[in-house]
Amino acid sequence: MRFLRWFAPLSIFLLGSWAMAQVTLPTLNLGFKTTQNPTEVVSAIKLVLIMTVLTLAPAILIMMTGFTRILIVLSFLRQALGVQQMPPNQLLVGLSLFLTFFVMGPAFKDINQNSLQPYMNGTMNQDIAIENALVPLRKFMFNQTRDQDLALFIKLAQVEKPKTRADVPTLVLVPAFIVSELKTAFMIGFIIFLPFLIIDILAASVLMAMGMMMVPPTVIALPFKIMLFVLVDGWSLLIGSMVKSFG
Repeated sequence: MRFLRWFAPLSIFLLGSWAMAQVTLPTLNLGFKTTQNPTEVVSAIKLVLIMTVLTLAPAILIMMTGFTRILIVLSFLRQALGVQQMPPNQLLVGLSLFLTFFVMGPAFKDINQNSLQPYMNGTMNQDIAIENALVPLRKFMFNQTRDQDLALFIKLAQVEKPKTRADVPTLVLVPAFIVSELKTAFMIGFIIFLPFLIIDILAASVLMAMGMMMVPPTVIALPFKIMLFVLVDGWSLLIGSMVKSFG
């Protein structure tokens, strides 16, 4: 029995040592070294550029897609209803993100087929892949950008007046697109505010007529605004209208 008591732990230790000996653990080496192969330097530079693009991916998603309009309109809706943090910010951002993927689906599909996949397969170099990826994004931004906003930024950039849309620099198109999106989002927000503002005015008038001036009108109007929004199927109307606004 004493032999078995010592044999069991010893067997487990030996089996564990054998398993560790069979597993190859990777090592990580960070540093600089000289090389005679130029392709290694190019690969390192490409890796740094890819990491830089990944850090800018959130900004690209916000500034070159419909995310800005969708998030601002949903924020206007929450403000018009008068609720504090319902729906919460995380839910609004998540809903805006997935609606952006839905709206930008054709553009993302085009980028994947004509830019990403050929580049990953090695049939297209990096410069051409970036140019092909910008084509559907520029088309989307042009469709949503007002001519006066585009003309404003062309004037501010002090560049030669482009003859066609293909001659407009992307650095000029992006801020014009963002300003147009802000204008559109605020216009939709104004339309959203109107029916809820009428309910607030009616609630304030009724309370004043009844002499209940110490009761905040928002407390009385909030249930009616929520009931109105639910009865008219507000979420479907709002989201459907936003998706259709992208044309």
